[in-house]
Amino acid sequence: NILVRIESADGTIGWGEAASAPTMTGDTIGSLLAAVRDHLGPLLIGQDAWMRPALCRKLKRALFGNTGAHSAIEVALLDLAGRSSGLPIVDLIGGPTRGAVAPMWLLGNPTPEQDIAEAHAKRAQGFGFFKLKIGTKAVDSEIASTLALRKGLGATTPLCADANCGLTLADACRYVEGVREAGLLFIEQPLAHADLNALARLTRISSIPIGADEGIHSLADIEAHERCGAGGVSLKLIKLGGMSAAVEAAQLCQRLGLSINIAAKIAESSIASAAAIHLACAAPAVDWGVSLTHFYLAEDIARNPLAIGDGAVALPAGPGLGIEVDEAQVERFKLSTSARPG
Repeated sequence: NILVRIESADGTIGWGEAASAPTMTGDTIGSLLAAVRDHLGPLLIGQDAWMRPALCRKLKRALFGNTGAHSAIEVALLDLAGRSSGLPIVDLIGGPTRGAVAPMWLLGNPTPEQDIAEAHAKRAQGFGFFKLKIGTKAVDSEIASTLALRKGLGATTPLCADANCGLTLADACRYVEGVREAGLLFIEQPLAHADLNALARLTRISSIPIGADEGIHSLADIEAHERCGAGGVSLKLIKLGGMSAAVEAAQLCQRLGLSINIAAKIAESSIASAAAIHLACAAPAVDWGVSLTHFYLAEDIARNPLAIGDGAVALPAGPGLGIEVDEAQVERFKLSTSARPG
């Protein structure tokens, strides 16, 4: 992951974060570092941070793509503005529609027995929504594992599946028919992200809503997937290039009648998870759940990592992101490079 730290003239600090995602956004640690350090960061020096929309447009004219880098910088600018004004980020992006989110937990063990055991352990910790990773085993095994997990969780626990582009159209058709009794809320990205013709064929025969994740990088992508019958999309800041684009995407989904899942990328810290919560609390709806991935870390870089209580994670109450970054932890985990400091 790359962290962006922006300091204003009066010493106020804002933080942003983006995970490398070579197979989703094309961003690597090297490209993220170069984008922020060499191309985008210098354009911010000496500028008025309150001019965030104009600054972000300037940055996007200067560097195409690199959505993770753009996202991390915009979140850091929002955090800085929030801390300077005493306002939480959610108030800077339209205001809250909810005050907490119920996070989902990802399951992907070799056996259904392990998935069931892990789900029960996590349910005891407050998680009540589960996503099963599929697309890595023979489709008959995936069907059996899904049905076993549903039986182990009971009929009322929200459950969905995510193939991460791992199924062929034939296997996806078999899977949706085979797990009909599991009552899945949705199946995320079963097919290759660019194969919209196959998506349209699948949605015509599936009784389970089909969601898109890897295929969603813009408002145009959302509209194209809706035309192919998708029931909803997963919104990630690093895919869309920042908070402003993600808020606009959530509003578009509402107009199109699409369900929304909001997610951080695996192994992002409480910085990115806090940003995802602010987005989820500003979005018109998050009926397909919220994925907060700092829960998978052995150690966080926040002084008080975001916690789950009574089945939900509350919107942070403080200004900006609402979390305090432990800079000693950042220094501890920082990777040294032969390049000049970022």
